[in-house]
Amino acid sequence: MDLPLAFSSLAVCALGLVILYSAVDQNMPLLIRQGVRLSVALLAFVVAAQVAPATLRLWTPWIFLASVGLLLWVLVDGAVGNGAQRWLDWGVIRFQPSEILKLAVPLTIAWYMHDRALPPNLLNLTVLACIVAVPTLLILRQPDLGTAALVFAAGGLTVLLAGVSLRVIAALSVIALGMAPVLWTTMLDYQRARVLTFLNPESDPLGAGYNIIQSKIALGSGGLFGRGWLNGTQSHLEFLPERSTDFIFAVMGEEFGLLGLLFLLGLYLVVVGRGLYIAAQAQDNFDRLLAGGISLTFFLHVFVNAGMVCGLLPVVGVPLPLISLGGTSMVTLMAGLGILTAIHGNRRLLVT
Repeated sequence: MDLPLAFSSLAVCALGLVILYSAVDQNMPLLIRQGVRLSVALLAFVVAAQVAPATLRLWTPWIFLASVGLLLWVLVDGAVGNGAQRWLDWGVIRFQPSEILKLAVPLTIAWYMHDRALPPNLLNLTVLACIVAVPTLLILRQPDLGTAALVFAAGGLTVLLAGVSLRVIAALSVIALGMAPVLWTTMLDYQRARVLTFLNPESDPLGAGYNIIQSKIALGSGGLFGRGWLNGTQSHLEFLPERSTDFIFAVMGEEFGLLGLLFLLGLYLVVVGRGLYIAAQAQDNFDRLLAGGISLTFFLHVFVNAGMVCGLLPVVGVPLPLISLGGTSMVTLMAGLGILTAIHGNRRLLVT
C-alpha cells in the first residue's frame, strides 16, 4: 500500500463531502446518496488494488471491448438528459459509460505496447490512434464534447509516454491545426457558443456567459481566507449554477478562500506526484505506461475543471475529481488509483 497516495486520496474524498454538504444546501438525502457512491468507489479502490498487473493485462482486451459495447448501447437505448444521450439506466443503477473509457483507453494502450519496442513505429502508432479514436468518436455522437476531449487527451498523453519522437509530435500538431476549421464546422451550436463565451463571457452575461461570470465572482468574494463554511453567498443564494457538480471548485473558493484551494490542489499534487513516481519506478512497459496514463488522466481532470471555473478554459462539463456530485467518475478514478496501488505493491521495480 502506498500510504501517501491512499491518505491524500481519502483526504480529498473527505473534504469533498464537507464541500458538497454546503453546495447542496445541507440536503442530507442527497449527501447520503453521495456517501453510498463514495463507498462503492472505495470498494473499487480496494478491489483494484488486489488485482495483480499481470492479471489485469490479461483482462484488458475484454474490458476495452465491453466499454466500447456500452458506448454503442448508449447510442441505441441510452437515457436522455439535458439534451444528450449519455447514460444507461438499469433501474437500480444509472451510470455514464463514457467515464469508464478514461481508464480503459490508457489501459488498452499499455496492454498493446507491453511487449513491443518503444518508441512505437508507424504501424503501432496507427493501431494506437484507432484505440483512441473509436471511443472518442462514439462519445462525440452522444454528444459529450468534454468527456470526448478528456478520453482523447488521456490516450494521447499515454502514447506520448511511450516515447513518440518530436518529429511525429510536430507532424500531428500541424494536422490538428489543419483539422481545426473542420472541427469547428462539425460542432453543435451550443458547443461553438461555449468556445465563443470562453473568449468573451461578458458578451452574453445573462446567457451563455452567466456561469463563468458568477464563478469568477464567487472566487473573488472568497479572498484569501474565504467567507467561511456554509457562508457562501453565490452558492446559497443560487447565483452559481451547477454548484454541486462542474462548479463546486468555485464553492470551495468562496467559502475557504485561496488558501483552501491551495490546500486542495496540494492534495491533488500528492496524488499525481505519487502516481508519476510509481510510473517512473515500474520495470515493464505495461506498468509504466498504465501508471503514467492514470496519473496524467487524473491531472487532466483537475486542470480542466479548475481552468474552466477560473475562466481559463471553455466550459466543457468536467467534474472535479472525487468531489463533484456523481458516481461514475468517482468510481472510475478510484479504481485507477487502486491500480496504481497494485503496481506499487507488485514490487517489480527497477534496481538502482
